Amino acid sequence: MLKKIIETFSNCFKIPELKSRILFTLLVLALCRLVAMVPIPGLDGSELSRYFEDLARSTSREGGGGGLLGMYSMFTGGALERCAIGSLGIMPYISATIIIQLLTAVVPQLSKLSREEGGRPKLIQYGRYLTVVLCLGQGLVMAAAWENASSIFPGFTGQLVQDPGWVYRFQTTIILTVGTLLLMWMGEQITERGIGNGVSLVITIGILARLPQAMVALKDMFLSQHRSVFYAVALLLLLFAVVAGVVAVTQAQRKVAVQYAQRRIGNRVLQGATSFMPLRVNYAGVMPIIFAQALLMFPEKIFQFLGGIVHSPFLRDMFSGMALHLREGQAFYLIVYAGLILFFSYFWVATQFNEIQIADDLKKHGGYIPGVRPGQATSDYLHHSMSRITLAGAVFLTIIAVIPILLYSKMKVPYSVASFFGGTSILITVGVLLDTMRQMETHLLMRHYDGFLKKGRLRGRF
Repeated sequence: MLKKIIETFSNCFKIPELKSRILFTLLVLALCRLVAMVPIPGLDGSELSRYFEDLARSTSREGGGGGLLGMYSMFTGGALERCAIGSLGIMPYISATIIIQLLTAVVPQLSKLSREEGGRPKLIQYGRYLTVVLCLGQGLVMAAAWENASSIFPGFTGQLVQDPGWVYRFQTTIILTVGTLLLMWMGEQITERGIGNGVSLVITIGILARLPQAMVALKDMFLSQHRSVFYAVALLLLLFAVVAGVVAVTQAQRKVAVQYAQRRIGNRVLQGATSFMPLRVNYAGVMPIIFAQALLMFPEKIFQFLGGIVHSPFLRDMFSGMALHLREGQAFYLIVYAGLILFFSYFWVATQFNEIQIADDLKKHGGYIPGVRPGQATSDYLHHSMSRITLAGAVFLTIIAVIPILLYSKMKVPYSVASFFGGTSILITVGVLLDTMRQMETHLLMRHYDGFLKKGRLRGRF
């Protein structure tokens, strides 16, 4: 199997077009890493880097270290730790895209625009404009927070900003905005001229850039805690099981048979044909986990703040207790987290999967599902089918999202290590790599080369 994979990759460089696309993608991804390394003028990123290194060493001995800082630093590929120009990462663009998608489902004008010819580029342009607005807002907040770094980095005693003031804030906000827009532009260039989805690859390369740090933390964990070899084997088996499960469910789909009747268009007679409609088990992808994490980032801090300002002992104890229960890793937090993932899985399907429009399109083109009447009956059938398979996908997402939290909160595995055993990082990485392999395989099969698997295609059925 390994020999075949190596041979397939060597075949990729025998096709001039595919070779140029791969080299272009690698070059642009290298530039993305430079954006995460170049520091912002006026900021001393070395002190913050030392703070994160000390934090990583302490969490290697004690476990934990997750939360907002750990997750955000992972998605920026370590840019936040260096006060780099890419400290905002590509997430403002992702957030803007998600907002536009959700508005498309609820705003009739945007919904109509998405179905019109030439409407999709306009929606993409709206997403870019919204990205600029989000970057300016988030950049200003981040610039102001760096002036009082101890407020967002617990235990930090140094000074990041060399010359505080509105000149610094304006300059830093513009630089952070330009950094995100540069990453967005490079991601779009990869999609157009390279191989794979560019924006997703930018996120993935940032996640994989944390792998060396995770390996160092893993080594320190075994040296300091004297874990047995059986513990290492168990972690390795868990990693293989998680990756295999992510691949299986990411690829899983239910194929609904569709029959097309014979039709006459002018003087042409189109013969009937049988096809299928793929319904993805994990239709929402990684979105439910991102939404759930976003909602649970702030309640603990809010209740801690309220507990510190009220004078009533009863309210102070109540707010402190709620803050404790909503701390990442607590049983109540895990229950709420799992419930939110289940809710957002169905919410995403309800807003993005339009079974009524699909049923109408099938009816217009003379298609029908065998045994199901066209129109409303087809819509009800698709709704019922998606509801059932979405439950399986939502339960799988919940398990994958909870695994890293249990590892670093209960088993004292460092967050940088635990994050590779589930959650958003493993889902994004595996999904992007599978998509990139599919595109490479398409180029290979068009030139009569074998793909990555024996039958020349990536298979995955539920």
